[in-house]
Amino acid sequence: MFAIKRSTAYEKACTTAPLGSRREKEFDVVRFRRPLVVILAAALPLAMIGCADSKASAGDVIAAAEVPSAVAAPKDLGAPQGEPIIHEMVPPPLVPPPITRKTPAKVVIELEVRELVMPISEGVDYTFWTFGGQVPGNFLRVREGDTVEFHLLNHPDSKMPHNIDLHAVTGPGGGASSSFTAPGHRSQFTFKTLNPGLYVYHCATAPVGMHVANGMYGLILVEPAEGLPKVDREYYVMQGDFYTVGKYREKGLQPFDMQKAIDENATYVVFNGSENALLGDNALKANVGETLRLFVGNGGPNLVSSFHVIGEIFDTIYADGGSRVSQNNVQTTLVPAGGAMFGDFYLDVPGSYVLVDHSLFRAFNKGALGILKVDGPEDKAIYSGKEVDAVYLGDKAEPTHAVEKAHAAAVAGKLTLAEQIDAGKTLYQGTCSVCHGVDGKGMEGVFPPLEKSDYLMADKRRSIEVVLNGLEGPVTVNGKQYNSVMPPMSQLNDDGIANILTYVRNAFGNKGEPVSVEEVSNVRATTTRPAGAAH
Repeated sequence: MFAIKRSTAYEKACTTAPLGSRREKEFDVVRFRRPLVVILAAALPLAMIGCADSKASAGDVIAAAEVPSAVAAPKDLGAPQGEPIIHEMVPPPLVPPPITRKTPAKVVIELEVRELVMPISEGVDYTFWTFGGQVPGNFLRVREGDTVEFHLLNHPDSKMPHNIDLHAVTGPGGGASSSFTAPGHRSQFTFKTLNPGLYVYHCATAPVGMHVANGMYGLILVEPAEGLPKVDREYYVMQGDFYTVGKYREKGLQPFDMQKAIDENATYVVFNGSENALLGDNALKANVGETLRLFVGNGGPNLVSSFHVIGEIFDTIYADGGSRVSQNNVQTTLVPAGGAMFGDFYLDVPGSYVLVDHSLFRAFNKGALGILKVDGPEDKAIYSGKEVDAVYLGDKAEPTHAVEKAHAAAVAGKLTLAEQIDAGKTLYQGTCSVCHGVDGKGMEGVFPPLEKSDYLMADKRRSIEVVLNGLEGPVTVNGKQYNSVMPPMSQLNDDGIANILTYVRNAFGNKGEPVSVEEVSNVRATTTRPAGAAH
Protein backbone atom coordinates (compact mmCIF):
# COMPACT_ATOMS: atom_id res chain seq x y z
CA MET A 1 0.00 0.00 0.00
CA PHE A 2 1.30 3.43 -0.88
CA ALA A 3 1.11 6.66 1.07
CA ILE A 4 2.20 10.24 0.58
CA LYS A 5 4.37 12.07 3.05
CA ARG A 6 4.00 15.82 3.23
CA SER A 7 7.24 17.67 3.46
CA THR A 8 7.74 20.05 6.36
CA ALA A 9 7.70 23.01 3.98
CA TYR A 10 4.48 21.83 2.32
CA GLU A 11 2.73 21.23 5.62
CA LYS A 12 3.81 24.64 6.89
CA ALA A 13 2.50 26.32 3.74
CA CYS A 14 -0.86 24.57 4.09
CA THR A 15 -1.36 25.57 7.70
CA THR A 16 0.12 29.07 7.78
CA ALA A 17 -1.14 30.67 4.59
CA PRO A 18 -0.71 34.46 4.75
CA LEU A 19 -3.68 36.54 5.79
CA GLY A 20 -2.78 39.45 3.55
CA SER A 21 -0.65 42.52 4.00
CA ARG A 22 -3.54 44.63 5.33
CA ARG A 23 -3.76 42.50 8.46
CA GLU A 24 -2.09 44.01 11.47
CA LYS A 25 -2.38 40.87 13.57
CA GLU A 26 -1.14 37.34 13.02
CA PHE A 27 -3.05 34.21 13.82
CA ASP A 28 -1.03 31.35 15.26
CA VAL A 29 -1.97 27.97 13.93
CA VAL A 30 -3.00 25.23 16.29
CA ARG A 31 -1.78 22.00 14.78
CA PHE A 32 -3.32 18.56 14.98
CA ARG A 33 -2.17 16.40 17.85
CA ARG A 34 -2.79 13.21 15.92
CA PRO A 35 -1.53 11.90 12.56
CA LEU A 36 -3.97 11.59 9.68
CA VAL A 37 -4.27 8.41 7.64
CA VAL A 38 -4.91 9.10 3.97
CA ILE A 39 -6.15 6.20 1.87
CA LEU A 40 -5.69 6.59 -1.89
CA ALA A 41 -8.19 4.85 -4.14
CA ALA A 42 -5.49 4.10 -6.66
CA ALA A 43 -3.24 2.47 -4.10
CA LEU A 44 -5.14 -0.81 -3.82
CA PRO A 45 -4.79 -1.93 -7.47
CA LEU A 46 -1.17 -0.78 -7.50
CA ALA A 47 -0.48 -2.75 -4.34
CA MET A 48 -2.09 -5.83 -5.86
CA ILE A 49 0.10 -5.50 -8.94
CA GLY A 50 3.10 -5.15 -6.69
CA CYS A 51 2.16 -8.37 -4.87
CA ALA A 52 1.73 -10.22 -8.13
CA ASP A 53 5.05 -9.12 -9.55
CA SER A 54 7.71 -8.92 -6.92
CA LYS A 55 10.30 -8.19 -9.58
CA ALA A 56 8.77 -4.87 -10.63
CA SER A 57 11.32 -2.09 -10.58
CA ALA A 58 11.04 1.02 -8.46
CA GLY A 59 10.38 3.01 -11.62
CA ASP A 60 7.22 1.00 -12.30
CA VAL A 61 5.52 2.49 -9.26
CA ILE A 62 4.91 6.07 -8.18
CA ALA A 63 7.38 6.81 -5.44
CA ALA A 64 5.85 7.58 -2.08
CA ALA A 65 7.24 8.16 1.36
CA GLU A 66 5.89 6.74 4.55
CA VAL A 67 3.21 8.00 6.90
CA PRO A 68 2.00 6.34 10.07
CA SER A 69 -0.17 3.32 9.31
CA ALA A 70 -2.60 3.92 12.16
CA VAL A 71 -4.01 6.74 14.23
CA ALA A 72 -2.01 7.17 17.41
CA ALA A 73 -3.64 6.84 20.79
CA PRO A 74 -4.53 10.13 22.50
CA LYS A 75 -1.63 11.66 24.35
CA ASP A 76 -1.86 11.21 28.12
CA LEU A 77 -1.93 14.73 29.57
CA GLY A 78 -1.95 13.49 33.12
CA ALA A 79 -4.40 13.37 36.00
CA PRO A 80 -6.55 16.34 37.01
CA GLN A 81 -4.70 18.81 39.20
CA GLY A 82 -5.99 21.18 41.85
CA GLU A 83 -9.47 21.58 43.25
CA PRO A 84 -12.50 20.84 41.05
CA ILE A 85 -13.62 23.77 38.90
CA ILE A 86 -17.30 24.74 38.73
CA HIS A 87 -18.03 25.59 35.10
CA GLU A 88 -19.14 29.18 34.54
CA MET A 89 -22.49 29.54 32.77
CA VAL A 90 -23.18 32.59 30.59
CA PRO A 91 -26.16 33.10 28.24
CA PRO A 92 -25.69 32.95 24.46
CA PRO A 93 -24.36 34.66 22.40
CA LEU A 94 -21.70 35.10 25.11
CA VAL A 95 -19.08 32.48 25.89
CA PRO A 96 -16.91 31.81 28.95
CA PRO A 97 -13.39 33.30 28.75
CA PRO A 98 -10.50 31.34 27.18
CA ILE A 99 -8.80 28.79 29.41
CA THR A 100 -5.37 29.90 30.60
CA ARG A 101 -4.39 27.01 32.86
CA LYS A 102 -1.66 24.69 31.59
CA THR A 103 -2.75 21.47 33.30
CA PRO A 104 -5.86 19.27 33.15
CA ALA A 105 -8.51 19.71 35.81
CA LYS A 106 -11.72 18.18 37.05
CA VAL A 107 -14.56 20.38 35.75
CA VAL A 108 -18.06 20.11 37.22
CA ILE A 109 -20.87 21.05 34.80
CA GLU A 110 -24.48 21.33 35.94
CA LEU A 111 -27.10 21.86 33.23
CA GLU A 112 -30.84 22.05 33.83
CA VAL A 113 -33.51 21.15 31.28
CA ARG A 114 -36.46 23.57 31.20
CA GLU A 115 -39.59 23.40 29.01
CA LEU A 116 -40.57 27.04 28.46
CA VAL A 117 -42.96 29.09 26.34
CA MET A 118 -40.92 31.86 24.67
CA PRO A 119 -41.22 34.05 21.56
CA ILE A 120 -39.92 32.67 18.29
CA SER A 121 -41.07 35.77 16.37
CA GLU A 122 -42.97 38.94 17.18
CA GLY A 123 -46.38 37.91 18.50
CA VAL A 124 -45.55 34.21 18.02
CA ASP A 125 -44.84 31.92 20.97
CA TYR A 126 -43.51 28.39 20.99
CA THR A 127 -42.94 25.75 23.65
CA PHE A 128 -39.18 25.28 23.62
CA TRP A 129 -37.40 22.41 25.33
CA THR A 130 -34.13 23.90 26.48
CA PHE A 131 -30.79 23.27 28.10
CA GLY A 132 -30.34 26.04 30.65
CA GLY A 133 -33.53 27.96 29.85
CA GLN A 134 -32.54 29.32 26.44
CA VAL A 135 -31.89 28.21 22.87
CA PRO A 136 -29.18 27.26 22.26
CA GLY A 137 -28.00 25.86 25.57
CA ASN A 138 -25.06 27.38 27.42
CA PHE A 139 -21.68 27.35 25.67
CA LEU A 140 -19.51 24.82 27.52
CA ARG A 141 -15.74 25.37 27.53
CA VAL A 142 -13.19 22.84 28.80
CA ARG A 143 -9.60 21.85 28.03
CA GLU A 144 -8.10 18.83 26.32
CA GLY A 145 -7.31 16.26 28.99
CA ASP A 146 -9.90 17.53 31.49
CA THR A 147 -12.13 15.16 33.43
CA VAL A 148 -15.72 16.39 33.29
CA GLU A 149 -18.26 15.50 35.96
CA PHE A 150 -21.56 16.18 34.23
CA HIS A 151 -24.85 16.71 36.09
CA LEU A 152 -28.11 16.83 34.11
CA LEU A 153 -31.19 18.12 35.95
CA ASN A 154 -34.74 17.90 34.59
CA HIS A 155 -36.98 20.56 36.13
CA PRO A 156 -40.04 19.25 38.02
CA ASP A 157 -42.38 21.21 35.73
CA SER A 158 -41.14 19.35 32.65
CA LYS A 159 -43.60 17.03 30.92
CA MET A 160 -40.98 14.86 29.20
CA PRO A 161 -37.87 12.86 30.15
CA HIS A 162 -34.64 14.11 28.57
CA ASN A 163 -30.98 13.19 28.26
CA ILE A 164 -27.84 14.59 26.60
CA ASP A 165 -25.50 13.38 23.87
CA LEU A 166 -22.28 15.40 23.78
CA HIS A 167 -20.34 14.81 20.58
CA ALA A 168 -17.14 15.54 22.56
CA VAL A 169 -17.64 12.37 24.62
CA THR A 170 -15.75 9.20 23.73
CA GLY A 171 -18.16 6.46 24.73
CA PRO A 172 -21.44 4.85 23.58
CA GLY A 173 -24.22 7.37 23.07
CA GLY A 174 -22.02 10.33 23.94
CA GLY A 175 -23.46 10.22 27.46
CA ALA A 176 -27.09 9.71 26.39
CA SER A 177 -27.46 6.26 27.94
CA SER A 178 -26.02 7.55 31.21
CA SER A 179 -28.12 10.68 31.47
CA PHE A 180 -31.75 9.66 30.86
CA THR A 181 -33.53 11.88 33.38
CA ALA A 182 -37.20 11.98 34.33
CA PRO A 183 -38.92 15.22 35.36
CA GLY A 184 -37.85 16.25 38.84
CA HIS A 185 -34.77 14.02 38.75
CA ARG A 186 -31.05 14.47 38.14
CA SER A 187 -28.34 12.22 36.74
CA GLN A 188 -24.56 12.22 36.65
CA PHE A 189 -21.75 10.73 34.57
CA THR A 190 -18.07 11.44 33.97
CA PHE A 191 -15.96 11.62 30.82
CA LYS A 192 -12.49 12.66 29.75
CA THR A 193 -11.95 15.17 26.94
CA LEU A 194 -9.62 13.28 24.60
CA ASN A 195 -10.13 15.21 21.37
CA PRO A 196 -9.85 18.99 21.04
CA GLY A 197 -12.41 20.77 18.87
CA LEU A 198 -15.86 22.37 18.80
CA TYR A 199 -18.71 19.91 19.27
CA VAL A 200 -22.50 19.89 19.31
CA TYR A 201 -24.47 18.54 22.23
CA HIS A 202 -28.18 17.67 22.00
CA CYS A 203 -30.96 15.66 23.56
CA ALA A 204 -31.17 12.08 22.29
CA THR A 205 -34.42 10.93 23.92
CA ALA A 206 -36.90 9.39 21.49
CA PRO A 207 -38.30 10.79 19.31
CA VAL A 208 -34.85 12.36 18.95
CA GLY A 209 -35.79 14.62 16.04
CA MET A 210 -38.66 16.15 17.99
CA HIS A 211 -36.49 16.93 21.02
CA VAL A 212 -33.86 18.58 18.84
CA ALA A 213 -36.49 20.43 16.78
CA ASN A 214 -37.80 21.95 20.01
CA GLY A 215 -34.42 23.57 20.70
CA MET A 216 -32.43 21.01 22.68
CA TYR A 217 -28.88 21.66 21.48
CA GLY A 218 -25.75 23.65 22.22
CA LEU A 219 -21.97 23.67 21.76
CA ILE A 220 -19.04 22.44 23.83
CA LEU A 221 -15.51 23.60 23.04
CA VAL A 222 -12.60 21.39 24.03
CA GLU A 223 -9.65 23.76 23.81
CA PRO A 224 -6.35 22.22 22.66
CA ALA A 225 -3.80 21.90 25.44
CA GLU A 226 -1.78 24.63 23.70
CA GLY A 227 -4.82 26.92 23.63
CA LEU A 228 -6.27 28.81 20.67
CA PRO A 229 -4.83 31.96 19.07
CA LYS A 230 -5.86 35.05 21.01
CA VAL A 231 -8.65 37.26 19.65
CA ASP A 232 -10.37 40.37 20.98
CA ARG A 233 -13.96 39.07 21.07
CA GLU A 234 -15.79 35.77 20.81
CA TYR A 235 -19.48 35.11 20.16
CA TYR A 236 -21.68 32.02 19.95
CA VAL A 237 -24.26 31.57 17.17
CA MET A 238 -26.30 28.45 16.55
CA GLN A 239 -28.79 27.84 13.77
CA GLY A 240 -31.90 25.69 14.10
CA ASP A 241 -34.97 24.82 12.03
CA PHE A 242 -38.43 24.87 13.63
CA TYR A 243 -41.73 23.36 12.51
CA THR A 244 -45.02 24.93 13.58
CA VAL A 245 -48.61 24.14 12.74
CA GLY A 246 -49.23 27.77 11.78
CA LYS A 247 -47.49 29.44 8.87
CA TYR A 248 -44.52 31.75 9.23
CA ARG A 249 -45.35 34.60 11.65
CA GLU A 250 -48.89 33.37 12.28
CA LYS A 251 -49.64 34.87 15.66
CA GLY A 252 -50.29 33.11 18.95
CA LEU A 253 -48.88 29.99 20.62
CA GLN A 254 -47.83 27.64 17.84
CA PRO A 255 -47.57 23.88 18.47
CA PHE A 256 -44.94 21.60 16.93
CA ASP A 257 -45.89 20.00 13.57
CA MET A 258 -44.43 16.49 13.29
CA GLN A 259 -45.40 16.01 9.65
CA LYS A 260 -43.67 19.22 8.58
CA ALA A 261 -40.58 18.06 10.46
CA ILE A 262 -40.64 14.67 8.75
CA ASP A 263 -41.06 16.41 5.39
CA GLU A 264 -38.21 18.80 6.32
CA ASN A 265 -40.50 21.76 5.54
CA ALA A 266 -39.30 24.26 8.12
CA THR A 267 -41.56 27.15 9.15
CA TYR A 268 -38.67 29.01 10.76
CA VAL A 269 -34.91 28.86 10.34
CA VAL A 270 -33.35 31.10 12.97
CA PHE A 271 -30.20 31.91 14.88
CA ASN A 272 -30.20 31.42 18.66
CA GLY A 273 -33.80 30.36 18.93
CA SER A 274 -35.79 33.30 17.55
CA GLU A 275 -36.01 35.83 14.75
CA ASN A 276 -34.97 38.68 17.01
CA ALA A 277 -32.21 36.93 18.97
CA LEU A 278 -29.40 38.78 17.16
CA LEU A 279 -31.23 41.89 15.93
CA GLY A 280 -31.87 45.37 17.29
CA ASP A 281 -30.70 45.71 20.88
CA ASN A 282 -29.54 42.07 20.71
CA ALA A 283 -27.11 42.60 17.83
CA LEU A 284 -23.53 41.41 18.31
CA LYS A 285 -21.19 44.33 18.97
CA ALA A 286 -17.52 44.95 18.17
CA ASN A 287 -15.10 47.72 17.20
CA VAL A 288 -12.91 48.53 14.23
CA GLY A 289 -9.41 47.16 14.72
CA GLU A 290 -10.54 44.11 16.67
CA THR A 291 -10.25 40.47 15.73
CA LEU A 292 -13.51 38.59 16.14
CA ARG A 293 -14.11 34.86 16.53
CA LEU A 294 -17.51 33.31 15.83
CA PHE A 295 -18.33 29.86 17.18
CA VAL A 296 -21.09 28.64 14.86
CA GLY A 297 -23.15 25.50 15.33
CA ASN A 298 -26.14 23.95 13.63
CA GLY A 299 -28.62 22.09 15.81
CA GLY A 300 -30.73 21.09 12.82
CA PRO A 301 -32.50 18.76 13.11
CA ASN A 302 -32.68 18.65 9.32
CA LEU A 303 -31.10 21.51 7.38
CA VAL A 304 -27.49 22.24 6.46
CA SER A 305 -26.42 25.87 6.97
CA SER A 306 -24.54 27.93 4.38
CA PHE A 307 -23.22 30.40 6.93
CA HIS A 308 -22.12 33.79 5.58
CA VAL A 309 -21.36 37.23 7.02
CA ILE A 310 -22.37 39.84 4.45
CA GLY A 311 -19.50 42.28 3.96
CA GLU A 312 -16.84 40.21 5.72
CA ILE A 313 -14.46 37.38 4.87
CA PHE A 314 -13.22 34.81 7.34
CA ASP A 315 -9.45 35.17 7.55
CA THR A 316 -9.24 31.68 9.00
CA ILE A 317 -11.75 28.92 9.61
CA TYR A 318 -11.65 25.73 11.61
CA ALA A 319 -13.97 23.70 9.41
CA ASP A 320 -16.22 21.07 11.00
CA GLY A 321 -15.14 22.30 14.43
CA GLY A 322 -11.68 20.76 14.16
CA SER A 323 -8.79 22.07 16.22
CA ARG A 324 -6.66 23.17 13.27
CA VAL A 325 -6.97 26.03 10.77
CA SER A 326 -8.27 24.38 7.61
CA GLN A 327 -8.63 27.32 5.22
CA ASN A 328 -7.98 31.02 4.80
CA ASN A 329 -10.08 33.76 3.14
CA VAL A 330 -13.46 32.03 3.19
CA GLN A 331 -16.73 33.66 2.11
CA THR A 332 -19.34 31.02 2.99
CA THR A 333 -18.89 27.82 4.96
CA LEU A 334 -21.13 24.80 5.32
CA VAL A 335 -22.23 23.79 8.79
CA PRO A 336 -24.04 20.43 8.76
CA ALA A 337 -26.87 19.53 11.07
CA GLY A 338 -25.19 18.31 14.22
CA GLY A 339 -21.95 20.05 13.25
CA ALA A 340 -20.00 23.21 13.98
CA MET A 341 -17.22 25.49 12.80
CA PHE A 342 -15.41 28.52 14.10
CA GLY A 343 -13.64 31.29 12.31
CA ASP A 344 -11.77 34.54 12.87
CA PHE A 345 -11.78 37.82 10.97
CA TYR A 346 -10.31 41.27 11.44
CA LEU A 347 -12.69 44.25 11.47
CA ASP A 348 -11.44 46.96 9.09
CA VAL A 349 -14.41 49.29 8.72
CA PRO A 350 -17.55 50.15 10.71
CA GLY A 351 -21.10 49.24 9.84
CA SER A 352 -23.81 46.62 10.25
CA TYR A 353 -22.70 43.22 9.02
CA VAL A 354 -25.53 40.79 8.37
CA LEU A 355 -25.25 37.14 9.40
CA VAL A 356 -27.27 34.86 7.13
CA ASP A 357 -27.84 31.34 6.02
CA HIS A 358 -27.05 31.94 2.34
CA SER A 359 -29.87 29.62 1.37
CA LEU A 360 -31.54 32.99 1.07
CA PHE A 361 -35.22 32.20 1.40
CA ARG A 362 -34.34 30.95 4.87
CA ALA A 363 -32.77 34.33 5.62
CA PHE A 364 -35.45 36.64 4.26
CA ASN A 365 -38.55 34.47 4.57
CA LYS A 366 -37.89 32.20 7.54
CA GLY A 367 -35.80 34.32 9.90
CA ALA A 368 -32.12 33.31 9.57
CA LEU A 369 -30.75 36.82 10.07
CA GLY A 370 -28.47 38.42 12.61
CA ILE A 371 -26.48 41.64 12.90
CA LEU A 372 -22.90 42.36 13.89
CA LYS A 373 -22.70 46.09 14.67
CA VAL A 374 -19.14 47.43 14.34
CA ASP A 375 -18.29 50.92 15.61
CA GLY A 376 -15.21 52.98 14.88
CA PRO A 377 -13.55 55.27 12.34
CA GLU A 378 -14.18 54.84 8.65
CA ASP A 379 -11.44 53.91 6.20
CA LYS A 380 -12.59 55.09 2.80
CA ALA A 381 -9.55 53.55 1.13
CA ILE A 382 -11.08 50.16 1.99
CA TYR A 383 -14.78 50.98 1.65
CA SER A 384 -16.36 54.22 0.55
CA GLY A 385 -20.00 53.20 0.21
CA LYS A 386 -22.91 54.05 2.48
CA GLU A 387 -24.77 51.65 4.75
CA VAL A 388 -28.19 50.48 3.56
CA ASP A 389 -29.66 47.93 5.95
CA ALA A 390 -33.18 47.81 4.52
CA VAL A 391 -32.22 45.80 1.44
CA TYR A 392 -30.84 42.96 3.49
CA LEU A 393 -32.87 43.12 6.66
CA GLY A 394 -36.39 43.49 5.34
CA ASP A 395 -38.75 44.49 8.09
CA LYS A 396 -35.99 43.77 10.61
CA ALA A 397 -34.33 47.07 9.62
CA GLU A 398 -36.48 48.73 12.28
CA PRO A 399 -37.39 47.50 15.77
CA THR A 400 -40.55 45.38 15.73
CA HIS A 401 -42.01 46.55 19.03
CA ALA A 402 -44.89 48.25 17.21
CA VAL A 403 -45.89 44.96 15.55
CA GLU A 404 -45.89 43.17 18.89
CA LYS A 405 -47.89 45.97 20.52
CA ALA A 406 -50.52 45.93 17.75
CA HIS A 407 -50.89 42.16 18.01
CA ALA A 408 -51.37 42.30 21.77
CA ALA A 409 -53.97 45.05 21.38
CA ALA A 410 -55.81 43.10 18.67
CA VAL A 411 -55.95 39.98 20.87
CA ALA A 412 -57.39 42.13 23.67
CA GLY A 413 -59.92 43.68 21.26
CA LYS A 414 -58.45 47.16 21.78
CA LEU A 415 -56.47 47.79 18.58
CA THR A 416 -56.44 51.49 17.70
CA LEU A 417 -55.87 53.08 14.30
CA ALA A 418 -52.63 54.62 15.55
CA GLU A 419 -51.30 51.23 16.70
CA GLN A 420 -52.22 49.65 13.38
CA ILE A 421 -50.50 52.45 11.44
CA ASP A 422 -47.34 52.13 13.54
CA ALA A 423 -47.20 48.38 12.97
CA GLY A 424 -47.88 48.83 9.25
CA LYS A 425 -45.07 51.37 8.95
CA THR A 426 -42.57 48.92 10.45
CA LEU A 427 -43.62 46.17 8.04
CA TYR A 428 -43.75 48.52 5.06
CA GLN A 429 -40.14 49.63 5.59
CA GLY A 430 -38.86 46.16 4.81
CA THR A 431 -41.55 44.70 2.59
CA CYS A 432 -42.54 47.51 0.24
CA SER A 433 -40.08 50.39 0.50
CA VAL A 434 -37.43 48.89 -1.80
CA CYS A 435 -39.73 49.44 -4.81
CA HIS A 436 -42.14 52.14 -3.66
CA GLY A 437 -39.65 54.10 -1.58
CA VAL A 438 -39.56 55.04 2.08
CA ASP A 439 -41.35 58.24 1.07
CA GLY A 440 -43.93 56.43 -1.10
CA LYS A 441 -42.84 58.23 -4.27
CA GLY A 442 -41.99 55.04 -6.18
CA MET A 443 -39.59 55.14 -9.14
CA GLU A 444 -40.42 57.27 -12.17
CA GLY A 445 -41.52 55.13 -15.10
CA VAL A 446 -40.94 51.87 -13.22
CA PHE A 447 -42.76 51.58 -9.88
CA PRO A 448 -45.93 53.64 -9.34
CA PRO A 449 -46.12 56.05 -6.42
CA LEU A 450 -48.22 55.41 -3.34
CA GLU A 451 -48.11 59.12 -2.50
CA LYS A 452 -51.59 60.62 -3.09
CA SER A 453 -52.37 57.56 -5.23
CA ASP A 454 -55.74 57.69 -6.94
CA TYR A 455 -55.42 54.03 -7.99
CA LEU A 456 -54.75 52.87 -4.44
CA MET A 457 -57.48 54.90 -2.77
CA ALA A 458 -60.23 54.31 -5.34
CA ASP A 459 -60.95 50.70 -4.35
CA LYS A 460 -59.93 49.18 -0.99
CA ARG A 461 -60.74 45.59 -1.94
CA ARG A 462 -58.74 45.93 -5.16
CA SER A 463 -55.72 47.09 -3.18
CA ILE A 464 -55.98 43.98 -1.00
CA GLU A 465 -56.21 41.79 -4.10
CA VAL A 466 -53.11 43.42 -5.60
CA VAL A 467 -51.04 42.75 -2.49
CA LEU A 468 -52.27 39.16 -2.12
CA ASN A 469 -52.38 38.10 -5.77
CA GLY A 470 -49.94 40.44 -7.47
CA LEU A 471 -50.44 42.63 -10.53
CA GLU A 472 -48.99 42.45 -14.02
CA GLY A 473 -49.67 44.71 -16.98
CA PRO A 474 -50.28 48.42 -17.56
CA VAL A 475 -51.94 50.56 -14.88
CA THR A 476 -52.54 54.30 -14.73
CA VAL A 477 -51.66 56.05 -11.48
CA ASN A 478 -52.12 59.78 -11.03
CA GLY A 479 -52.41 60.20 -14.80
CA LYS A 480 -49.22 58.30 -15.68
CA GLN A 481 -48.98 54.80 -17.09
CA TYR A 482 -46.78 52.12 -15.50
CA ASN A 483 -46.14 48.63 -16.85
CA SER A 484 -44.20 46.52 -14.37
CA VAL A 485 -44.76 43.49 -12.18
CA MET A 486 -45.99 43.44 -8.59
CA PRO A 487 -45.32 39.91 -7.27
CA PRO A 488 -47.95 38.34 -5.01
CA MET A 489 -47.13 38.94 -1.34
CA SER A 490 -49.37 36.12 -0.12
CA GLN A 491 -46.59 34.84 2.14
CA LEU A 492 -47.54 37.68 4.48
CA ASN A 493 -50.09 36.97 7.18
CA ASP A 494 -53.52 38.60 7.05
CA ASP A 495 -52.82 40.93 9.96
CA GLY A 496 -49.54 42.02 8.35
CA ILE A 497 -51.26 42.91 5.08
CA ALA A 498 -54.04 44.72 6.93
CA ASN A 499 -51.52 46.78 8.91
CA ILE A 500 -49.42 47.65 5.85
CA LEU A 501 -52.42 48.80 3.81
CA THR A 502 -53.81 50.75 6.76
CA TYR A 503 -50.48 52.56 7.03
CA VAL A 504 -50.27 53.29 3.29
CA ARG A 505 -53.87 54.49 3.21
CA ASN A 506 -53.03 56.97 5.97
CA ALA A 507 -49.55 58.11 4.93
CA PHE A 508 -47.95 59.88 1.95
CA GLY A 509 -50.80 62.36 1.72
CA ASN A 510 -53.50 59.65 1.70
CA LYS A 511 -56.45 59.52 4.09
CA GLY A 512 -58.67 56.47 4.31
CA GLU A 513 -60.39 54.00 6.57
CA PRO A 514 -58.36 51.10 8.00
CA VAL A 515 -58.14 47.62 6.49
CA SER A 516 -59.24 44.82 8.80
CA VAL A 517 -57.90 41.30 9.15
CA GLU A 518 -61.36 40.02 8.25
CA GLU A 519 -61.30 41.90 4.93
CA VAL A 520 -57.94 40.41 4.01
CA SER A 521 -59.06 36.92 5.04
CA ASN A 522 -62.16 37.25 2.86
CA VAL A 523 -60.11 38.22 -0.20
CA ARG A 524 -57.68 35.36 0.43
CA ALA A 525 -60.56 32.88 0.65
CA THR A 526 -62.48 34.12 -2.40
CA THR A 527 -59.76 34.87 -4.95
CA THR A 528 -57.18 32.75 -6.75
CA ARG A 529 -53.46 33.38 -6.60
CA PRO A 530 -51.20 32.69 -9.59
CA ALA A 531 -49.34 29.39 -9.78
CA GLY A 532 -46.25 29.42 -7.65
CA ALA A 533 -47.46 32.04 -5.17
CA ALA A 534 -47.18 31.33 -1.47
CA HIS A 535 -50.29 29.96 0.21
